[in-house]
Amino acid sequence: MRLCLAQLNATVGDIDGNAQRVLGAYRKGVDLGADLVVCPEMALLGYPPKDLLDRRELVQYLEEALARLARETGPVGLIAGTVRPNPSPLGRRLLNVAVLLAGGQVQGTWPKTLLPSYDVFDEERYFDTASECRPGRFLGSRIGITVCEDIWNEPTAGLPHPYRRDPVAEVASHGMDFLVNISASPFHAGKLDTRIRLLSRVAQRFHVPVIYVNQVGANDELVFDGRSVVVNRAGEVVALGAAFREDHVWIDLEQAAPIPVPSPSEVEEVIEALCLGVRDYMAKCGFRKAVIGLSGGVDSSVVACLASRALGPENVWGVSMPSRFNLSASLEDARTLSKSLGIRFDVLPIEGIFEQFLKTLEPLFHGTTPGVAEENTQARIRGNLLMGLSNKFGHLLLTTGNKSELAAGYCTLYGDMCGGLAVISDVPKGMIYEMADWFNRGHLVIPRRVIERPPSAELRPNQTDQDTLPPYPVLDAILEAFIEQGLSAEEIVKAGHDPAVVGKVIALINNSEYKRFQAAPGLRVTTKAFGFGRRMPIAKSSKTLMPRSS
Repeated sequence: MRLCLAQLNATVGDIDGNAQRVLGAYRKGVDLGADLVVCPEMALLGYPPKDLLDRRELVQYLEEALARLARETGPVGLIAGTVRPNPSPLGRRLLNVAVLLAGGQVQGTWPKTLLPSYDVFDEERYFDTASECRPGRFLGSRIGITVCEDIWNEPTAGLPHPYRRDPVAEVASHGMDFLVNISASPFHAGKLDTRIRLLSRVAQRFHVPVIYVNQVGANDELVFDGRSVVVNRAGEVVALGAAFREDHVWIDLEQAAPIPVPSPSEVEEVIEALCLGVRDYMAKCGFRKAVIGLSGGVDSSVVACLASRALGPENVWGVSMPSRFNLSASLEDARTLSKSLGIRFDVLPIEGIFEQFLKTLEPLFHGTTPGVAEENTQARIRGNLLMGLSNKFGHLLLTTGNKSELAAGYCTLYGDMCGGLAVISDVPKGMIYEMADWFNRGHLVIPRRVIERPPSAELRPNQTDQDTLPPYPVLDAILEAFIEQGLSAEEIVKAGHDPAVVGKVIALINNSEYKRFQAAPGLRVTTKAFGFGRRMPIAKSSKTLMPRSS
């Protein structure tokens, strides 16, 4: 069997546009001499559609698009993902399905069996599950046809095994010559290794080649890396799609030989994912240009580098807004960075506005000690100015806070949190420095002084982040253990961390939930990001999460 794997970048809800992408992929596969073209999960609708699925007319439009697409097919087969009505009067009204089209008709429909409802997934909210798993038949071959999560329950892969059913085993019990899995599997750092290990174990267990086709592109907070994979019956990789871009991979299952699998660094993967996330979020939301507040610090410098790489420097606008507390070096470094990147750069001093704010508030603040409220006034002035520019010129304001700050609440509502997309909100501070070094490879883009000087919000004299927070290496380690690994306070302390520091960090996390609830959507690059994949109550008691006294 000769196959064309078409990893496509679908826009959620753009049914006609997505159908044209699928049709274009089908025609390309025909031209390449394929017998079967395979497209990703929900290729006609885009993933994840969320509560768009509650719109009943949407499913009617999908059915009409599917019928038109089917009429365009000839003897070459096409497998693609869509949403169809559940024919049963019982259960959820929709099915997440793979369809096989050929000869002008829909030849078969295979509903998804395992419906993930954890982290960023909520499919049980919308879909009913497949009642049985049987292979399809095409050109004399028995094809196991599964959808995304259906393959993620392989007991030999060393992954969580949360389901009672094993769809691949069910379909294999009826006999299959090869297995197809269409996916919309979001990226996080290290995902490719996990994916290949899983697919290899499945192939070895059932002694069949596995064809895995993944969505590419970004929709809201989720980035999809593509990297569609074919493994032979021995579990060896024989084809691999491009990373973070659309691709069409042609392969003859009978003649394919093993190939080497590239091993990009984690930092490089994250940079490519974030660039794709920025580019797609802006394009799919109708933005062409971005504006960024450039403080002269490492976070805003890295965001400027990402935006320039994603959009082109001509579409990025950096704005510095110094007050009395900003070092002259910060302004110089922001200017130098902008010149290195070739982006527009402007300076809007806020000292006069800051003085007027303090004067206006003085009758009500009289008799109190100056502190955080006065400091945060500066951040809110900057947020207002940047949102003014965004409003006036239609540019998207990119926020520049990292995951470490957002976790600890070291950010100002309606200040530095203003914006439409939080680019690095899932990147810990330690990796921000690694990203800065990556952008400086070859030639200096981010001034060394930005990377080497202690990080500071520069809202009061001689301020550094470590006045308020533990050192970032300590903070990041505790955050990863608590948020991503889900370890208890006691387990984190046993790993060697100071109980008082652990308690402080967990308290900061818990007390800042209300801020994150109001934050801009952020691009997910770790296994547990803030956003709709982590849904914590704001009003709660967190005593049970704190370290217990011995």
